[in-house]
Amino acid sequence: MRVVAGKIKGHRLRVPKGHDLRPTASRVKEALFNILPHDLAGLRVLDLFAGTGNLSIEALSRGAAQAVLVDASRKAAVAIRENLRALALSNSCEVWIAPVLKAVRALARRGEKFDLIFLDPPYEKGWVGKILRLLADEDLLRARGTVVAEHSVREKIAERYGRLRLRDQRRYGATLLSFFEYGTA
Repeated sequence: MRVVAGKIKGHRLRVPKGHDLRPTASRVKEALFNILPHDLAGLRVLDLFAGTGNLSIEALSRGAAQAVLVDASRKAAVAIRENLRALALSNSCEVWIAPVLKAVRALARRGEKFDLIFLDPPYEKGWVGKILRLLADEDLLRARGTVVAEHSVREKIAERYGRLRLRDQRRYGATLLSFFEYGTA
């Protein structure tokens, strides 16, 4: 797994051995970042079910200012921290070892806001709708921000969760990228 573009383009990311990860495929990641606005300068990123930190690291390489990466796995957090350290990105990031639902609620209590939220949970476990609903309820997304959910094409999701509304969907094999933004309630 490599960084596709930006200031650290081409660098390899560490993936923990024996860990049940499903990293975003390179072609899906490249497509995702081609769909997003090209200028990520200064954006705050939240990466839920962060795994290796692949998506946040790509965003930071392309100019994002800060990232909060959340994963419940200690092995994943160790890999994320090693990747951030190796790429000199540690000062731009906060790594949380926590269940995603608890982390989202804690971030909301702190008054955190993000421009870009990545949601890449295990496929077909019911996480996508549950987390989108919670993100809408907790109001973590800034105006004109985007939530990108990566999920199986077999997972049905609503077009609206509170103020979050589906703007775009793209299919890549068995993977669907769903882009949400704030709309009127």
